[in-house]
Amino acid sequence: MNAEELVEFQWPYIQSLIASPEEIERSGFQSGAITRRRGVADAATLLKLAFMYAFCGSSLRQTAALAAANGLADVSDVALLKRFRKCGPWMGQLLGRVLAKHAVASLPEHEYRLRLVDATSVSGPGSKGTHWRIHLAFDLAAKSISQIDLTDVSGGETLTRFEFAKNDLVIADQGYAHRTGFEYVARAGAFFLVRINWLNTPLERSDGGTVQILDLLRTIPEAAPAEFPLYFRTGNRTTAVRLVAIRKSEAAAEKAREKTLRERQKKGVVDPRTLEAAGYTFVLTNLPAETLSCADVLELYRFRWQIELAFKRLKGVVGLDVLPVKDPQLARMYLTTRLLGAVLIDDLTARYLSFSPWGYSFSGPSFVMACAEDHS
Repeated sequence: MNAEELVEFQWPYIQSLIASPEEIERSGFQSGAITRRRGVADAATLLKLAFMYAFCGSSLRQTAALAAANGLADVSDVALLKRFRKCGPWMGQLLGRVLAKHAVASLPEHEYRLRLVDATSVSGPGSKGTHWRIHLAFDLAAKSISQIDLTDVSGGETLTRFEFAKNDLVIADQGYAHRTGFEYVARAGAFFLVRINWLNTPLERSDGGTVQILDLLRTIPEAAPAEFPLYFRTGNRTTAVRLVAIRKSEAAAEKAREKTLRERQKKGVVDPRTLEAAGYTFVLTNLPAETLSCADVLELYRFRWQIELAFKRLKGVVGLDVLPVKDPQLARMYLTTRLLGAVLIDDLTARYLSFSPWGYSFSGPSFVMACAEDHS
């Protein structure tokens, strides 16, 4: 069932997933989205019109015509534009309400609650550049979006953007490999499992000596995971971490090197060490070694691909890759409504699939390696 059919035939059910009629009415007036009833009888009607426009992809003129044909409202496209420009904060509140329900419904059954985080860019009309960023947290156990933040192009990727609770396990790619974010997660009583760059994450041995990550990676045996107990420093605070790594198969390594060359050659000469690092998968975590082995850590990191699937669904199914409007207020309303629709789709579907980024499975021994004093 596509978006148009959902809104046309299943609207009472979709509306019930958002809030009660009383809550929708109250929040619509409190947010300023609706200030008078001329042409639009109530907040629930305005909500449906917003979905017809943003979620179903109708133009303003088409939405006004459909509203008149279905007896929903008697408004012009210009009047709808003025109303929709005020709806951004309201849609954000409704989205937050739905996500809060997800948070309650997805309390952890096991020791850790897996949270996958990532961001994706959205282009404006007629452009291939980035105008907006969608920052998303995905609850793997509930298979649903648990938190969303919408920013302009200046909003960077950082773990401090999200809220974490005790025993959350945050899994992210190297765009989030910043020590301030790691410390933020640890202070919340949560754990991080993040892919890092060989150069941009300074690490230390227990004696305070610096570590060269590539020197450690070169000591890893073939076809088995390994780990190194290390530390990172933020101000006066030192945090114990584990660098967990595995060599890629030659096929997976070659594919990674080709991708690195394509991406980096546009910016100039490629550092040979970057190509060497592409032959490994390595992550940083503060998970205690006694609770999860290095093999288990890498198996958990595979699930990060779930959020890639979530973004592909957002872009492919609900069309979030290109934004057809330029007005900032209307753009925020449009994107937030589509995100709300995507969350509601998650309520109606279940998906689960994982991939292996290093190219093979392993069943042999794993290794915990001490950091030799000459790795400086």
